[in-house]
This record gives sequence, C-alpha cells and structure tokens, in this order.
Amino acid sequence: MPSLRIHIDRFLEGAAPKVPRRELTHLERLALVRRHGDFSLAYSTAVQQKLSYFSDGDGYIAFGTKMKHHFALGDPVVDPAERPGYIKRFVEAAGGPWFVQISAATAKLLAGLGYQVNRLGVDTRLQLPAHDFSGKRNETVRYSERWLAKKGFTFAEDRANMLLDEVSRLSENWRGERIVKRWEMGFLNRPFADHLGADMRRFVLHDPEGALVAILDFDPLFSDGKVIGYTTAFKRKQVDATPHAEIGLTKFAVDRFREEGISVVTLGLSPLLDVEPSGFAESNFWRGAFQRAYQSPWINRSRFNLQGQAAFKRRFHGQEEPTYIAFRRGTLMEMLGLLRLIKAI
Repeated sequence: MPSLRIHIDRFLEGAAPKVPRRELTHLERLALVRRHGDFSLAYSTAVQQKLSYFSDGDGYIAFGTKMKHHFALGDPVVDPAERPGYIKRFVEAAGGPWFVQISAATAKLLAGLGYQVNRLGVDTRLQLPAHDFSGKRNETVRYSERWLAKKGFTFAEDRANMLLDEVSRLSENWRGERIVKRWEMGFLNRPFADHLGADMRRFVLHDPEGALVAILDFDPLFSDGKVIGYTTAFKRKQVDATPHAEIGLTKFAVDRFREEGISVVTLGLSPLLDVEPSGFAESNFWRGAFQRAYQSPWINRSRFNLQGQAAFKRRFHGQEEPTYIAFRRGTLMEMLGLLRLIKAI
C-alpha cells in the first residue's frame, strides 16, 4: 500500500500548474544534448529518470515537481539564441517555477523577468590544455599520483563495462559508510549505475593485489555534435582506501583528456561554497541561510559534507564559476519542496 506521504505528494503535484510536457525518447534527448549540451548538468538532464520535459522538439527544459511546485534543472538544452524564449514560455506555463544550478547567462535572463537570483555554489572548471599540474601549488596532486605508482597501484580506463561485478561491490562498500546510507540524493545528482551510459568515461584504480580501489565516471559535454569536455559524474572508493586514491585518479583522468585534445573538464558543483552577493536582486534571507548551512558542523557531519567536497575540488586549482538558484518568492514551503526533491531530507 502506498504510504500517506506518497498520497499527499500525488495530491500536491496534481495541484501544481499544468505544464505542457513532451514525451521525448531517450534517444531524442541525447540527440539534443549532443547539439546543445555544453554545461555540466546537460547530460544528466537527458538520462536521469523521473524528470519531465518542456519542449517543442528542438530543445527542452528538464524539470521536477514536488509539493505543488516546479523546479527546472540547469539551463535549457537548446540553441543559446532560443533560450530566452524557452525560459519565458516555461515561466508562464509553470507559474513561476524555480531554476536550480543555472549559469550566469540564464540568471541574467531570469532577473529580467522579475526573479530573485542567489548564488548556489561554484562549479570548478579546468580549462585545457592551459591548466596542468605543474608548479608548487599542484605539488600535493603530483605527489598522490607518484605515491600510488610507487606502492604498486595501477591506473586504467574501463572502456567496455568489463568490471561490472567489481564496480557493484565497490559501490555497495562505499554506500555503507555514507552520512546518509538509506538513499542517494537525486535531481542535482542522479542515482549511480554500474553500466556506463552512452559517451560516458570510467577510470579505475587497482591496488597491488589487483583489487578495485576506486572508480571515477565522467559525463560528456557537447557542442554541435562533438565532445568538447567532460564533467565528474560519480566517484566511488573503498572505505579504507588511501586518501591519495581519489586525488591521483582524478589527475590521471584529466591528463588523459588533455592528451586527447579535450578542451575542458569540470569537477561539478560545490554546494553553498562562496555564497556571496549575486549581483542581482536576491533574497538576503536565503543567502544568510546558505552561508550558515555551509558553516554548520551538524549539517557537514550528519547530512552532507559540504566543506569536505569543496576542499577536495580546490586541490586542483581550477576556475571557480558561480552557479545560481532563481525564484519569484522563495518561500519556506517551496524550499522544502526542493529539499525533498533532491532527497536532502
């Protein structure tokens, strides 16, 4: 029997503004991402389950619905020249939806439509080939790779899903030590899959005895049908793995991409990092709440290690690009809907 909470969710979602949805197939979504998916969340919007799509067939806005409110995920996947019109039509149809983890360009468009725009965190960008791991500031990153090689660890790429059983066991081991063990977060992150999706890349680290220690999966970034970069999608490692494992494996993967002529690697969102004034009309209340949440020992210890994730990404000294969240009213009930949608509570 469905729980009372599920019944209430269905009732509230049924009361949300009726947005025209288009049933795009998986292949149709991937085709649009290959044309216009040049931002970190683009690929995830195409392959993540339980999303809805506002679309005319030439692009889409991916969104989720919770507690009577709609939440757009990332920028529109459409030709940049068409994004203003897409956003305006979606705002009108969805009755003032939220926009989550958007770029500065989308934030500016929404500010022009009367939205409040707050910083949500930063996405770390490694611009290749200019970014490398030379110099004193990257000494610890180079040391991690050397330490692993000296101890007999081996790096490789799994190009053909050859390690599925090992990957599954590794993921279960990793999940057993998470702050929240019963579920994985959603929306901003999609659930982990043992199999790689189309155009994804997986790098692996084995210990001297040949056991799988860590994996690192990347989603592709596209422009005009060509892969131009990759963004970190999933990380898994043994709970007792050396701290050098994740650092060394990230360096190994980025170096391979540089050798291939890839132009950019992004490390993904560091939530609530450097939530300073956005430069747009914004909510002072939510800016203060985000800052307090980032500093909160309880949240970092018992819900999500915000500070640890940010510290890891800063080891690689990339360009930190602000990402934004935009809303018309920004009520507590709307925020509760978002937190439930991402499964933070």
